[in-house]
Amino acid sequence: MTENNARHYCSLVLPPQDTEKTRAALLKESKWGVGDRVTVRFLEGDPDLRRRVRSVAEEWTGEKMANLAFHFVDSGPADIRIGFEQGDGSWSYLGTQCRQIPPAERTMNYGWLTPSSSDDELRRVVLHEFGHALGLIHEHQNPNRPIAWNRRAVIADLSGPPNRWDPATIEHNIFKRYDPRSVSATPTDADSIMMYPIPARWTTDGFSADLNSELSDPDKEFIRDAYPW
Repeated sequence: MTENNARHYCSLVLPPQDTEKTRAALLKESKWGVGDRVTVRFLEGDPDLRRRVRSVAEEWTGEKMANLAFHFVDSGPADIRIGFEQGDGSWSYLGTQCRQIPPAERTMNYGWLTPSSSDDELRRVVLHEFGHALGLIHEHQNPNRPIAWNRRAVIADLSGPPNRWDPATIEHNIFKRYDPRSVSATPTDADSIMMYPIPARWTTDGFSADLNSELSDPDKEFIRDAYPW
């Protein structure tokens, strides 16, 4: 993983008709049905890179994980549509939100993955984005034991390169918390694949998180509970 890529953060995107009320219940409203067959199609990309992405994505549904099936198709309609548009960041719509997006448009993007990306970097990014595709929120926005942010430090770092986020984007992607009444959540997990890397200087109590590239035990338990067999 390059140092530059290590400082990029996934942006959370919302359907065009989304409102603040809907946003607060994204996890529940975007959940797939247990046992659903979710179709996935690559819109572009190097064949071997697509193979690597698929292999990692299927870890979410393999070995009695989520009771869902990712069905990859080469053409025709698909729920999840994956692009590799460089410069557009890495992101995914949450869960069933992809069904609200026009069928020719991407619902997931890998803006810094290339055929030369390391296995560790690819695992980190793909597990994270497919977590979103299953309906999982960013862990740092978890209202169960919320993070005590040092707002000034966060804004100073994320307004600069490589993210160059404006104040509204930082507020939306970092500081906004989900309504605890509208999400299913275990206490904030520093090891979650859905957690951003958070340096201790970003918090007022010393909380920090590494750049995670594996599913944590709580990740696995949570997804099994959300989509039980």
